[in-house]
Amino acid sequence: MQSQAGPGRLRSKWLHTALLGAYVEGPHIAPRALSEVILSSNASTSQGLTGPGSDLSARALRHARGTLSLDTPVVMGVLNVTPDSFSDGGRYLDPARALERAQAMLAEGAAIIDVGGESTRPGAAPVPIDEELRRVLPVVRAIARDSTAVVSVDTSHPQVIEQSLAEGAAMINDVRALQSPGALAAAARGSAAICLMHMKGEPATMQRSVQYGHSGVAAEVREMLAERIGACRAAGIDEQRLCVDPGFGFGKLAQHNLELLRNLDELNRLGRPVLVGLSRKSMLKKLTGRDSSDRLAGSIALATVAVLNGAAIVRAHDVAATVDAVRVAAALMMPKRASEVR
Repeated sequence: MQSQAGPGRLRSKWLHTALLGAYVEGPHIAPRALSEVILSSNASTSQGLTGPGSDLSARALRHARGTLSLDTPVVMGVLNVTPDSFSDGGRYLDPARALERAQAMLAEGAAIIDVGGESTRPGAAPVPIDEELRRVLPVVRAIARDSTAVVSVDTSHPQVIEQSLAEGAAMINDVRALQSPGALAAAARGSAAICLMHMKGEPATMQRSVQYGHSGVAAEVREMLAERIGACRAAGIDEQRLCVDPGFGFGKLAQHNLELLRNLDELNRLGRPVLVGLSRKSMLKKLTGRDSSDRLAGSIALATVAVLNGAAIVRAHDVAATVDAVRVAAALMMPKRASEVR
């Protein structure tokens, strides 16, 4: 018998079991947290708009060059200009090569290009500010000059935030959620979109001893992100500029990542778009046994589940394949639109 559930319930039990549960080993994964605290003053939601817990206010993201529509989910292309990033470190250190890669990802369908000049992989050491600026600014300048793309900068440092915005960046993607000294004030002075990410600890040590309380990782992540949204409001940042990222792999073991993905729709209660970064993550080593260069299929599976569970922005290295997967998942969420492409 065909299910009578609405489009927000197309996240069927068999899909979760096949894509998430089949590979799990080790400790039992905690069930969905029972906390029902309302974490956003404008978190009124309606089921079935674009996915579970979706909210009209979360269907767009205001940035320094305009507004990005999120009526359907979009892909953020990863552009690391670092020698030591876990997947593509050293490939795009030359600004000309970095620009070529950005143009290729835009042609493949990326809506955002995320430029990073400091690796935040587990065990990574901090980079001097001057070096981060040297890596990032020429690339941001070139992409912003040659396209109308939304250029994001993956940084936590106020100096990099301010100078990147001056060079044309339209978004800040901060793994520390503007908690570094001066970062919140620097972001408030601009008009860029801001991604607030959850990270437990610091990159150099965050995977050494990972523990979460009885409420579970999903509840703790949600509460921290709610607090950071409140801090941004208090600093005068328009909430329409904010999106949130649960921080897969940042102070989280495989079982925590899977619990977060199962419960991703709960983050929509924050009333802001949800961004996910699952591409080539080390959790796929545990789930599939494959090295980072051979994790496309696993990355696509995770991206698909994330969209079905309410993600609005998917950060990815393999843009073309991820764009296809996101479009298919979005079509499942919106049957009327799917009929238009028959």
